[in-house]
Amino acid sequence: MKVFRRFTVAIATLTLLASCHFDDYGGGVPVDASTLVFKKIGSLSNGSGDEGFAEISAYDPITQQLFIVNPNDTEVSVWNISDPTAPVIAVAIPVNGIPNSVAIHGHLLAVALENAADKQANGTIAIYDTITQLLLYTFPAGALPDMVTFSPDGRYVVAANEGEPNDAYTNDPEGSVSIIDLVTRQVTTAGFSAFNGQEIGNGFRVFGKNATLAQDVEPEYIAITEDSKTAYVALQENNGLAIVDLTTKTVTSLVGLGTKNHLDARNTLDASNKDAIVGNLQNWPVLGLYQPDAITYTTIDEIGYIISANEGDARDYDGFSEEKRIKDLLLDPTVFPNAATLQANENLGRLKTTIANGDIDGDGDFDQLYCYGGRSFTIWDTSGNIVYDSGDLIARKTLEINPSLFNNDEGEADDRSDDKGAEPEAVATLKIGETTLLFVGLERTGGVLAFDISNPVAPVFLDWLIDTHDIGPEGLITIPASQSPTAKDLIVITHEISNTVSIYEVRKGA
Repeated sequence: MKVFRRFTVAIATLTLLASCHFDDYGGGVPVDASTLVFKKIGSLSNGSGDEGFAEISAYDPITQQLFIVNPNDTEVSVWNISDPTAPVIAVAIPVNGIPNSVAIHGHLLAVALENAADKQANGTIAIYDTITQLLLYTFPAGALPDMVTFSPDGRYVVAANEGEPNDAYTNDPEGSVSIIDLVTRQVTTAGFSAFNGQEIGNGFRVFGKNATLAQDVEPEYIAITEDSKTAYVALQENNGLAIVDLTTKTVTSLVGLGTKNHLDARNTLDASNKDAIVGNLQNWPVLGLYQPDAITYTTIDEIGYIISANEGDARDYDGFSEEKRIKDLLLDPTVFPNAATLQANENLGRLKTTIANGDIDGDGDFDQLYCYGGRSFTIWDTSGNIVYDSGDLIARKTLEINPSLFNNDEGEADDRSDDKGAEPEAVATLKIGETTLLFVGLERTGGVLAFDISNPVAPVFLDWLIDTHDIGPEGLITIPASQSPTAKDLIVITHEISNTVSIYEVRKGA
């Protein structure tokens, strides 16, 4: 246990440092967020050619290095950012498997590794020392560990095992959550079989081909409470959330996240890429499935919140697909007497929908229409109730600031309107004094939107951090001033399409 005691000392030191805010805002002092400026101060290119050389990153304040998931080279790339204006590449860490996620606590680096030979087989979690880069431990995980994180106290490593089916949909492993106790070095796999046969409700979907609930759930992302006792796990395809007790290492409950009504005045959307209008925001008789990708946990005025980026996702495999366009559905003539108009390409015809939901009475036609993703971010309470949803704010702000990037696909404006719009992918928060900032990465539109969420029921838009050289933001982390090489708060954005990583500094404006 000597090795773990050494880690514990390092963790305690970092915790003490994190309690001291070294920037020029002053700890505990309210900050006028409207005066903040977000300045890009550095960037790096991690590989070239096809996408996939830079996905998720984690920062080590001890070595001042950035560790980047690089699945194309089956490694964790390492960059020294002690001078973030001029990052320097360091020695990479080769891994045994396909890396999907990284996380750091103290000088422990956790890497989620997918089984390279068989995606449906169990993966592993590898633990390295960030200083020596030596492999310390390897722990078994479930099928397709897609995200890994540490509990705030450093005791647990928690992995979301997505358990995706194969393309023929003949092998659908169960989704699970791996909980590694670094004190006992024991691994517990928290599964979902106890919920088989149950109706969760509130829009929670179980619809895979011949799948039990345990097979159908696909854990995507994890957020852990500050007391390290509870983990919240996004179940994206299922439109749900799992609540995990880290003390008992069990899934205690499942929560359906419901739907958003796009007939509501705040929830307009551009539903077509064939209407010759960029930003044709209208209300439509469609329900949006929130289907969050990344989630995070934060406290504001001592109240805990979960924040989600509502990207959306469909199951679309050779052996089973739920995805169709609305123009290809038979609509109930009583519910939709204007079906022919709705199903025109310039209206709802092009919008991608699901055939897994919507035939309420089972007569073969569709009584309700759904679209993937909320095209928004949502602040939830810890029971899964909505505190605030951004509605159509992302669409309206990006359209207002730069129409040429609205719902774009590889630079072509409006081309993703029939899919999931801007595709909010990543979320991260940053505390500056008593002010809480939220950053939301937009996978398709590009860049990161900044908000002041100090009042969680009324967030305030601040800025759009965007550089058109950076395409496809996938990973998003914040580095508080107390751990930053510049003694200023930083935002680090990892882009999976352009293989670039951008570094922004938070400055106090005039």
